[in-house]
Parts: sequence; C-alpha cells; structure tokens
Amino acid sequence: MASIVTIVDNLFQNTTGNSTISVPKLYDFGENDGSFIMICAFLLVTLQTGFALLESGCVSEKNEVDMMLRNVVDIVLGGVSFWLFGFAFMLGRSLYRNPFIGLGDFLTDASVNDPLMGQLMAVYLFQMTFSASATTIVGGAIAERCNFKAYCLFSFLNTIVYCIPAGWVWGEHGFLSNLGVVDIAGSGPVHLIGGSSAFASAMMLGPRLGRYAKGTDPLPLGNPVNACMGLFVLWWGWLAFNSGSTYGVSGAKWIYAARAAVMTMMGSFGGGTFSIIYSMVRNEGRLDIVDLINGILASLVSVTAGCFLYHAWEAIIIGVIGSALCCFSMPLFDRMGVDDPVGASAVHGVAGIWGVLAVGLFADNPIPLDTTSGRSGLFKGGGWYLLGVQSLSALCLICWGICVTLALLWIINKIVPIRMDPNEELLGADLMEHRIRHSQIGISRALSALAPLKIDLDDAINAPPIGRNPGHEQCIDEVRAASQKLYEWRSFMDKMSPQKKANDQPKVTDNPGLSKGSFKLRNINRKNKNGTDNHGYEGKYSHGTSGAENGLRAGGNHLFTVTKSGENSHGERHDQNFAWID
Repeated sequence: MASIVTIVDNLFQNTTGNSTISVPKLYDFGENDGSFIMICAFLLVTLQTGFALLESGCVSEKNEVDMMLRNVVDIVLGGVSFWLFGFAFMLGRSLYRNPFIGLGDFLTDASVNDPLMGQLMAVYLFQMTFSASATTIVGGAIAERCNFKAYCLFSFLNTIVYCIPAGWVWGEHGFLSNLGVVDIAGSGPVHLIGGSSAFASAMMLGPRLGRYAKGTDPLPLGNPVNACMGLFVLWWGWLAFNSGSTYGVSGAKWIYAARAAVMTMMGSFGGGTFSIIYSMVRNEGRLDIVDLINGILASLVSVTAGCFLYHAWEAIIIGVIGSALCCFSMPLFDRMGVDDPVGASAVHGVAGIWGVLAVGLFADNPIPLDTTSGRSGLFKGGGWYLLGVQSLSALCLICWGICVTLALLWIINKIVPIRMDPNEELLGADLMEHRIRHSQIGISRALSALAPLKIDLDDAINAPPIGRNPGHEQCIDEVRAASQKLYEWRSFMDKMSPQKKANDQPKVTDNPGLSKGSFKLRNINRKNKNGTDNHGYEGKYSHGTSGAENGLRAGGNHLFTVTKSGENSHGERHDQNFAWID
C-alpha cells in the first residue's frame, strides 16, 4: 500500500523537490524570456478567434453560430482536459515517464516554494493554446453534420491525440526528440496531427447530405468576409506561434525570434503568390477566395517546423510548394468523397507533411543554439540523417493521428451518435442545437417540408428569428389590428351616411387587396383652409407617380402609420386634417 501511495505522490508532484529529477531544458529561461513567452501566449489565445471566423465563414449560414460555439468549447473543455491530464502526458516530470508518454504534473499547478513555478506556468499557458488549435483544426473538417454533444465529448478527449505525440517531439523523454527530430513550432505535432485527425474524422462521418449531388465543386461560403477576416487574424497569430517557440529572447534567442517572424511572412508571400496565380489560371482570370485563403495558410504551415532555420528565398520556395500541394490535394480529397468544408486535411495535413520534411532538406545549423543538435539539412551538406528522422516523425504522427482519432470517434459514437440526425442536419445546428433561427435562409421551407415526418418541431417553429424582438412584433400586430378596425368603422359610417360622405368626407373605396401588412392614407378634409381642393395626398403625384408609400410619423404621444399617396410640386404636405389608418 505504501508503494502505491508513493507512486501516486510522484505522479502528481509538480516541483523538482525530488533530487533525482533534473531541471528540464525547456524550463531553462529567465524573467525576460518568461515575459516574451507569456506575451506570445496571450496573442495565441486570439488565434482561436481566427479559427472561429474562418470556420464560421466557410459553412452555410444556418451553421455559422454553431461553429463559433464549437471554438469556444475547444478552449473551455480542451483547457480542462489539458489541465487534468494533457500537460502530464506531454511534459510530465515524474520518475515514471517513458519514451512513449510523459507522466507527472497531473492537475497542473505549482506552489510558491517551487523554483520553477514561473517557467512551468509560462510553458503550460503556451502549450495549452497549441492543444486548442490542434482540436479546432478537426472541428472545421467535420462541420455541419457532427452532433454538438458528441463534439463536446470529442473536444474534451482529443487532448490525448495531440499531447502524447507532442511529447515525442518536444519532451526530453520523447523517442523522436532523442533521435534528433527538429520541429520548432509544430508543423508535425500541431498541424500534421490536426490534419490527419481531420481527415480521419471527415472520412468516418461521411459527406454532408447532398454534398456531391451536383459534382465535387466547393459549396458557396456562408460568409466570405468572416472567412477572410479569419485569415488575417491567423496570419497575425502565426507570428506569435513561430517566434514564441524560441522560448525567449535572451542571448541569441531574440535573433532567431526575429528571423522566425520574417521567414514566416516570406513563406506566406510565396504561398499567396502561387495561390493567386493558380486560382486565376483555373478560374479564367477570377480569384477564388478559398484558393487564396487555404494557399496562404498552407504556406504558413509549411514554414512552421523550421521557421528560423531558412534563408528568405528558401522560405519563399517552401511556401510555394506547400501552397501548391494544398491547392492540388483539396480537389483530390473531394473526388475521394472526403468532405472537408474548410480544407483542413489539405492545409494542415498535406502541408504539414511537407513542413516536417522541408527541415531535412533546407535546415541550417542555428549557431549558437542547439536546435538541430549541430546537424544541417541535405541541401546544406548535412547528409541524409536529418531527413530520415524527419520522415520517421511524419510517418509516426500520421499513423497516430488517424488511428487514435478513428478509435476515439468509435468509442464516442457508442455513447452519443457522432452524426447529426438527417432532419436536424437539413434544418441546421443553429436552430436545432441552439434555438437560433435565421429568417433569410429558407428554414421555414425546411420546416414545412419536414413537418409530414411527424418529428417534434414545436421548439424549432416557436424559436423567434434572430434580430427580432417578440414584444415589438406583438405591439405592431396590435397596432395593425386597431388600424384595421378603424378602417372598417369609417367604411361602415360612410355607407350609412352617404350625404355626409359626399359633403364632408373623402371618398372611401373598397380595397380588396388591403391586408394587415398594408397602410393607406385618407384625407378627412378635402378642402384646404383657403377653400381650394387638396390634391396633395390622394390621386397621382405631381411628378407623374401614383400609389402609396409606407412610412412612420410621430404625433404627440402616439405613433401613427403614415402613407404618402402623392406629393405636390412644393414638396410633402403636413396638414393636421389627415388621419393615418390601415
């Protein structure tokens, strides 16, 4: 029993009080470095904003709010699981860690007596944002048909998919790290894992209903502005992603942090240039927003693994190749029947493979840092070893990402169906999961079509459209009803008093087309004060225009529904003898 207690204590310890555990190299930084890491981590939290904008813009309008909420879930539930066990599996410091998995630092925390409290908290925050990004990549690939409750469970558990292989690459215990793999900011652990998981998820769930009914061409974006804004936010956050992965600015670190930022931008310039040319050639001179966005993102993924190991021209070439691989693979996945609404499988998966391999070809030895353990890439005279290790890393990460994701989704499907009910999918997750009813996207038509199926649509039907105030709607209905009663009463009085109508009242004609939604202005006194007939509001406009125009006029403490049926050459008349009735 005592030995079990000791094991548990060692697993949950989060200090270096045990003399047998050396200070991890990852935590070997000071105050200035820690400040830089935290600032980058703060910026990386906003990276989730970019993912939310991009993914919500790429889906249909009836699912855009759902995509926003899923990104919130990724941070919240993914953050909880990262605290519970994710960080422990990735960088745990106990005696029981091994080349496959880190153990220790469960329920991550640090006491004030821990000499590494600051370093631990800074690294924890920085890596937590990486974990959330890896999960969000998958969320975009299974958009518009994944059950929201199942996705919540997946978001909580997907930490396992990211954290264990991230430990292989970045943890001192990891077998890939000990072999000499180089991945500065996560082309492999973040993007390749996320892209592989996205591919497996999209393949397992199947395409959206009717996705390939009219061919494999991409569906229209729900909100192209959101998608483009998402690109800008991601572009900005990527600088913190790559520069922050130097884990400081002391010594020579600041030099390579600056180089990482510049090479990140150079890679995106190369990828963006290629995607512009590719899209215009493919679309006969027109630029497709999806090609541009995904081409730039793929180039950013490609340059991430070796962001401060390249020269500018090399970063441009790497970005161009990454963008090309993405643009060519997206249609290929569609032909395979893998429906990925945001192209995550191509952007993060295919470009992630290239990013990992590019280090083995182009990497410099970043003297005096030991990032590459003194090795260089094949094209820099470093031989085949680094390329071989990078290839092994890519293979291991792909196999892990696909296999574990399939197993995880299979287990979740036994608890909660991972696929939305077809009727709910047609109506959209915004309405069926969150009771947000869009008034402009044909939901009423869908409700009408699905009603004969005798499914429970009461809640959906009664959900008010977004942007509407039900109280205001009720007030308007009451005003319209009162106006209709007034019109009927005046019509009745006109019929009962024909002589008075002829002398004092305007001519009231039946209007069979009049409805609660229409408003008509009547002139109570046809005579102006000077005794002349008033033609300003009934009949034709002086400009040759006839008919009624709806408007609003405030009088006293009452709100009148106003309709102009004419305007004279001197402008609109505001006579006190006019009444406004429905």
